[in-house]
Amino acid sequence: MPSVLTLNIRVVSKCFATLALVALLFFAVTATAQIPLTQISNDTFTNTSSQHETEVEPASYSVGSTIVSVFQIGRFTDGGASDIGFSTSTNAGTTWTHGNLPGITKVEGTGTYDRASDTSVTYNVKYKLWLAETLGLSTTGGVHGAAVLVSSSTNGITWSNPVKVSVVEAGGYYDKPWIGCDNTATSPHYGNCYVEWDDFSQFDLIEMSTSTDGGKTWSAKKTTAGSGSGNGGLPMVQPNGTVIVPIDDPFLSSVLAFKSTDGGSTWTAPVTVAFINEHGVAGGMRALPLVAAQMDAAGKVYVAWADCSFRTNCSSNDIVYSTSTDGTTWTSPVRVPIDPVSSTVDHFTPGFAIQKGTSGSTAHIALTYNFFPKASCTTCSLGVGFISSTNGGTTWGAPKTLAKGMNPNWLPSTTSGQMVGDYMAASYLSNRVHGVFADATANVGSTFNESMETNQFAIGDAAADAPQFSSANDKPVPNAHSDHPRRTTPHRDDGQ
Repeated sequence: MPSVLTLNIRVVSKCFATLALVALLFFAVTATAQIPLTQISNDTFTNTSSQHETEVEPASYSVGSTIVSVFQIGRFTDGGASDIGFSTSTNAGTTWTHGNLPGITKVEGTGTYDRASDTSVTYNVKYKLWLAETLGLSTTGGVHGAAVLVSSSTNGITWSNPVKVSVVEAGGYYDKPWIGCDNTATSPHYGNCYVEWDDFSQFDLIEMSTSTDGGKTWSAKKTTAGSGSGNGGLPMVQPNGTVIVPIDDPFLSSVLAFKSTDGGSTWTAPVTVAFINEHGVAGGMRALPLVAAQMDAAGKVYVAWADCSFRTNCSSNDIVYSTSTDGTTWTSPVRVPIDPVSSTVDHFTPGFAIQKGTSGSTAHIALTYNFFPKASCTTCSLGVGFISSTNGGTTWGAPKTLAKGMNPNWLPSTTSGQMVGDYMAASYLSNRVHGVFADATANVGSTFNESMETNQFAIGDAAADAPQFSSANDKPVPNAHSDHPRRTTPHRDDGQ
């Protein structure tokens, strides 16, 4: 029976800030928001080896009135974080409780790994457990992913020490794990959970493991047919039990997908979804064209990424997406009409959510993303945007700005640029959405002011008489291609 620890728990409400913090922010140059925000966590670590106060790269999941988010706390420049934090609301986003996952890092105090990274969260309906996946890092012989771990909780607040899904062999380099569960009671594999990751030391070899007991134990790792390679896969489970995993190729130059129809016993070879044409993001940002993905209630998969195919001379990125009902045949990418193709706005790092129980032409879709108002900026101002659709992406409402005015210099550094994360998160609570994202204000001396935020009031659907926007007539630019050389070696996530 794993020991259970809940450390550094704090209830966060609309009155989160102390008077001292209010005074500090009043005199600081701050990011501004169009929608009121609630700070749901902050970095309380004090170790001098990593960058404080920083929180990046959230994932989130919701069930009923509960939403659980997980993220990295206290980033190291050369990879990973001091620990994985969580923030949980059990009352539809009114108040939040946050803390650190136990049993992972030496910095947190109860773990054995040097650092932590690449976390995601889901819920297993059959076993009534929240499951948070983490990549445990070792610094021996250079920073590298040493083990894929899974922590569990019955309430999203009190967490167990993690169990090991897989431990890297000597010389290995695990990267970018993610977890998903089969939550359809009629599925032949109901209750199964699946974790994907890759091993950079083996040309980003795709590896999978399955749990049939609520995450207590995990199968030996398996590869795809043909030993496929990729980076950043996201397991999605259809109502019939088929697992579809969208993923980038090792060069981040195309989107791939593979699947299992037998509960994870075997996995097909990856097929090509689309090629990625990527605009190089300005501002010294680490902004990779990694995929975000969600599935509607009927099992239709939406996979999204940043792409410049619809822009003349690849001048900026749109968020584009492709869909599939079987994981093998995929639609041509379409762009989300956040703004006209003639605009200067650069969009990247999508976070996707689909309202549970909705599907097809009535699927409710929410998208969060980072943006620069001017793609070619020299003095860049980072924002967080939101847009949604109530008809499966046929049309979209007007975009909203959740946060803006962030100077990239306010963000923690990595060996591949300034970081808010390689992905972000949004979750539906009934028919309303809470985004979870990093927001930053000006540093105070050498101390950062980057925390996890959410929109204070959940965002609902656009009014019936509000404007709707379509990209149906937008076509990719002929011979579109990235505005920088394509990677010729597999992407190594030195910044983890």
